[in-house]
Amino acid sequence: MRQNTFGQPIGPALADWKTCPFPNTDPMNGTYCRLEKLSPAQHGDQLFSAFGDDTDGKNWTYLFDGPFANRAEFDTWLGRITQSQDPLFFAIVDTTTHQAIGVASYMRITPEHGTIEVGNIHFSPRLQKTPLATEAMYLMMRRAFEELGYRRYEWKCDALNAPSRSAAERLGFTFEGIFRQAIVYKGRSRDTAWFSMIDSEWPALKAAFEKWLAAENSDDHGKQKQSLKSFRA
Repeated sequence: MRQNTFGQPIGPALADWKTCPFPNTDPMNGTYCRLEKLSPAQHGDQLFSAFGDDTDGKNWTYLFDGPFANRAEFDTWLGRITQSQDPLFFAIVDTTTHQAIGVASYMRITPEHGTIEVGNIHFSPRLQKTPLATEAMYLMMRRAFEELGYRRYEWKCDALNAPSRSAAERLGFTFEGIFRQAIVYKGRSRDTAWFSMIDSEWPALKAAFEKWLAAENSDDHGKQKQSLKSFRA
């Protein structure tokens, strides 16, 4: 363990550390999906249709906004979030249909410390539990770690959001604990579950993602033969 001149323990030296770049909005291209900067004009109709498959609006339960009573409310929301640089929103586009079927963002972007969070994830029913959903998350991780050099990648959610917590663990995030009464949203209190992955873990996680996404892991019905966790074992 390193110590300073007073004999106190201190963290590892980062002599060559440089502030990370702010995320760019260039497309992130995969086999199943493409992420591109969210645009109301380009993606509004497609997303309104895809999100409309969630007829009772339950998928908006743990998000800060929605569900929306009508298209005008949806367009107002879309116009507002696309003006933001943090969160920085991307549309998730199906490369087969060329339709936007979900959104996700980089947020709490802290270049000076090399930390970044993925959040505001909203997968329409057309995207949920598909290879596209996993690949979208992989592409965002790859940009953060490889292209931009971030050290820490975070995932946070309402501690009561069991599907989100399960997704974080499936994707390889490490659970770090609960921040009690961290947020007030939609008129209720939220305890926040924190998850993270760090740059030293990325090479092994990347290898597992790429094996899972590979064509040889897909059966005749387009389903993955082995689980993502099995490739990390």
